[in-house]
Amino acid sequence: MKFPHIMGIASAIAMSSSLAFAWSISGVVMTKNGMPLPGVKVNTFNIGGFETTTSDGGTFSLSSEAYALVNAKTANLAMHMEGNMLTIYNADASSFKVAVINALGKVLLENNFGQVQGIISLDLGKFARGTKFIRISADSQNSTFMVTSTGVKSLKKEGDQLPSFQFAKEGYQNVMYQMKAEVETDVVIQMEQGTTPPPSSSSAVQPPPSSSSKIVSSSSEEVVNCSGKTAKAGKQNMSVTVDGKKRTFIMYIPNSYKGDKPVPLFVDYHPVMGNGEGQYKDTKYRTLTEKEGVISLYPDGTKSADSRKMGPGWNVGPCCSDDDDVKFSREMIAAVEEIACIDKKRVYAAGFSMGGGMSNHVACFMSDIYAAVAPAAMDLNTTNSAKCNPERPISIIMFRGTSDPVCKYQGGDSGYGDGLNFLGAERNFKFWAEKNGCQGSPSKNSNGCDEYSNCQDGTKVVLCTKQGGGHDQGDGNIGWPFLKQFTLP
Repeated sequence: MKFPHIMGIASAIAMSSSLAFAWSISGVVMTKNGMPLPGVKVNTFNIGGFETTTSDGGTFSLSSEAYALVNAKTANLAMHMEGNMLTIYNADASSFKVAVINALGKVLLENNFGQVQGIISLDLGKFARGTKFIRISADSQNSTFMVTSTGVKSLKKEGDQLPSFQFAKEGYQNVMYQMKAEVETDVVIQMEQGTTPPPSSSSAVQPPPSSSSKIVSSSSEEVVNCSGKTAKAGKQNMSVTVDGKKRTFIMYIPNSYKGDKPVPLFVDYHPVMGNGEGQYKDTKYRTLTEKEGVISLYPDGTKSADSRKMGPGWNVGPCCSDDDDVKFSREMIAAVEEIACIDKKRVYAAGFSMGGGMSNHVACFMSDIYAAVAPAAMDLNTTNSAKCNPERPISIIMFRGTSDPVCKYQGGDSGYGDGLNFLGAERNFKFWAEKNGCQGSPSKNSNGCDEYSNCQDGTKVVLCTKQGGGHDQGDGNIGWPFLKQFTLP
């Protein structure tokens, strides 16, 4: 008897903690009069690290080969294809449905098995040939798998965010596209010619506020009474009400947390068109903070009532939320401090893309809460910088790529007519150096980053530039050691 070859197992034991799902998209970019448009930069907007350029015929293709954990009812499924027969192992549900879907999203075959336990088989007939997608519903928990000749990949599960894309070319207006399915083909993008307004000049930088307190590079804990704190280890969905509106966030407490001593708090803001769940999975900080028992938060942004604006996002200027996200951040942190034993002198912020804009933003307006911040892939915009006057000097480390197609390293207009106009990496760097009263010129630190170290109250201002780097998450291996050396005065 031939022993069956198991093509793939989506297992909680086998998968890494950095989760993503497989997706693919292909299509063509055209002008308004139907001519193919070569040389268009295409990159993911809410997920870092994926980019391409349209061919001479205007075509493009991007895909992720990442694996993912799936819902509990389908977490241990294994699949085997032999001939026309699809065999599913470890099926266990009171209601089990299997659908075969083609690359265009059309359901080719569907079978309701009812209650199952163990092994089930399905004859795919003519649909067995080529790549196919298997959608499994086990007790109303849905997961999708891509079945090819080389194995099984787990695709989007419910709650995962799909990628959104930016299409950009000099002389044309930028276009955004949001995927609606894990696999999309024959996507047609039309771009219209237009000019990008020149960058507006930033407003005069205000002198740094005086402060009699010193920021100390110490991890000494504030005396905090931990009695009555009820928070337990694990990943939890939380909410607070701000201005009559329910605002949501994820709180992650490492297993090492016992509630008997105060621990740092780390807030990580997601990109536009993203969510807290996506940042929880994609951030480069969580594995590092988890090892040190740090509690981390992943807030959800909101959409503007103006449908022309992108979202969900953060209210960091003319785009992309109508809500007071500084107030939300304060309420969120206060709510967590009520139930978890937090060292209030060691609260930090980071973020990617518009989340990087938000972590720049809270450095301006929440320097009484955050000890230090680490924005990535976005600067302050001129609307914010005109109003930025922190209560005290605040340490900041910035991560930027010289080839970032979304928030250009040199700064300027966003290209979407949303009023966002960025300072640019180097102007943002100098802006914070002046705000913090830094003296002298920057020098290279041990990580190869530019650093102003002679700043007021012991603060530091750092710019980590990746030559040829794109629109990417911040480097936690550099960012977290920087952040944790600072405490509130």
